[in-house]
Amino acid sequence: MTTPPPALLIAGHGTRDEAGAEAFRAFVRELGRRHPELPVAGGFIELSPPPLTEAVGELVEQGVRRFAAVPLMLVSAGHAKGDIPAALNREKERHPGISYTYGRPLGPHPSLLAVLERRVEEALGAGPERAPGDRADVTVLLVGRGSTDPDANAEVHKAARLLWEGRGYAGVETAFVSLAAPDVPSGLDRCAKLGARRIVVLPYFLFTGILPDRVRQQTEGWAAAHPEVEVRSADVIGPEPELLDLVMERYREAVQGDLRMNCDSCVYRIALPGFEDKVGMAQQPHFHPDDDGHHHGHHGDHAHSHSHAH
Repeated sequence: MTTPPPALLIAGHGTRDEAGAEAFRAFVRELGRRHPELPVAGGFIELSPPPLTEAVGELVEQGVRRFAAVPLMLVSAGHAKGDIPAALNREKERHPGISYTYGRPLGPHPSLLAVLERRVEEALGAGPERAPGDRADVTVLLVGRGSTDPDANAEVHKAARLLWEGRGYAGVETAFVSLAAPDVPSGLDRCAKLGARRIVVLPYFLFTGILPDRVRQQTEGWAAAHPEVEVRSADVIGPEPELLDLVMERYREAVQGDLRMNCDSCVYRIALPGFEDKVGMAQQPHFHPDDDGHHHGHHGDHAHSHSHAH
């Protein structure tokens, strides 16, 4: 008898924005529709239903014992490095006999950079004053979520550099909407000081939500105060075919053991200036508000939970 392939478990961050949460749930449903040969489920770490533990429980009830978990996240910050692996360890305690492998975050991947490029073009439009493909006067401000993890913030800068390479933009600058500097207005100030007269603010987010909305609001506020600069807002990445394909690529990597997570600058492994206290820090599962099992998981935590992915 052929051994069934591991189930695909999608782990999301969660959002207070119902449209953003539903976009995640619809994305998981579409993955399941595209891959009927696989059990597919998804859940959130916080803020939105269903919680990750509920998604695991549903698969276990279907007889699933082997999982490949993929974090639906662009950068490897605290959730991807600690919360999700610790939560998966908790599920192993709740459901004896299950096993899992853990995939790596999504970005910066060439296919997602192609979607970001498309979003910039859509924001610019094809006005009569602009020839198709003319980008020499366009500065892009890539806006990430922002993190207290310097490694995660550096990943956004890497994505910005890769987006700039070979595409002919005047420049690609970086800003963050929370927890890290520069913020969106400061990022726009920097673009203007560098001589930008045409700026596209590009949110580095998968789906709509509170933070992408905040990016747009802050962009509109800055633009109103600087009428001499043309500023446009681009859309989030969204449930594009490239994203669906990339999740399956990360799934196959996890199943095949081809895990290439780069931890050279991980705050839990390397003593980075100002973050020395985080080296070797124990990781605990992030308890979802809809999770009724708050008494589970505290005794099985371990230091730097993504170490198994090397």
